Amino acid sequence: MPLLRIEQIEKYYGNRSSLTKAINDISFTVEKGEFTAIMGASGSGKTTLLNCISTIDRVTSGHIYLENTDITALKGKELNKFRREKLGFIFQDHSLLDTLTAYENISLALSIQKVPAKQIDKAVKESAEQLGISDILQKYPYQMSGGQKQRVASARAIVTKPEIILADEPTGALDSKSAKMLLERFRALNSGSGATIMMVTHDSFTASYASRVIFIKDGRIFNEFNKGTDTRKQFFNRIIDVITLLGGDAGDAL
Repeated sequence: MPLLRIEQIEKYYGNRSSLTKAINDISFTVEKGEFTAIMGASGSGKTTLLNCISTIDRVTSGHIYLENTDITALKGKELNKFRREKLGFIFQDHSLLDTLTAYENISLALSIQKVPAKQIDKAVKESAEQLGISDILQKYPYQMSGGQKQRVASARAIVTKPEIILADEPTGALDSKSAKMLLERFRALNSGSGATIMMVTHDSFTASYASRVIFIKDGRIFNEFNKGTDTRKQFFNRIIDVITLLGGDAGDAL
């Protein structure tokens, strides 16, 4: 059974006099251990789709299932518990708390769940090692580079061992070297730890690190394909071909 099932979801914004259909009858599944990239031009609906999956936004119609839980039906305490235990979030803006060290930022989610201190320590150090940030755990955000902050944010997302990691333009604010380092860590998390990752991006280089790409246009799925046996360069070139068909700007693609 797929880990994630999206069934005929639609999302409208506005009122009767001015309705915008951001998502138009989208359905797909994601298997456990997949690394999926969602691509599309600005306004295509890709971020709205991720927001619906991450429960930040509610669908107008349709259903989203994670394992056997219909997340579109969750409310209140049930929804909060589900977010804490099942989802890991990584945003373009790292959203770290400035008054906490990297260690404290990463451990916060476990502290909220009342995990014993020894287990927290082990989990934080393990996730920090996976993201290559063991040497900055006692630093505050103002003492870190942009890439380091984003890797701390990523460690915070994986420390609870969520069912799925949701990343919204995670490399958007990074220079190319930091972006590549973060993406290499994502790929290692996916291949080494079996983490399921869904990442929204407008950048073809970023998407080429995934194992599957879904292209969204005008709120619908325009195309999708798997990396298969392609090298990353071959996969990148295939992505560029679809971006060209979508009418994308070469500046966005590269």
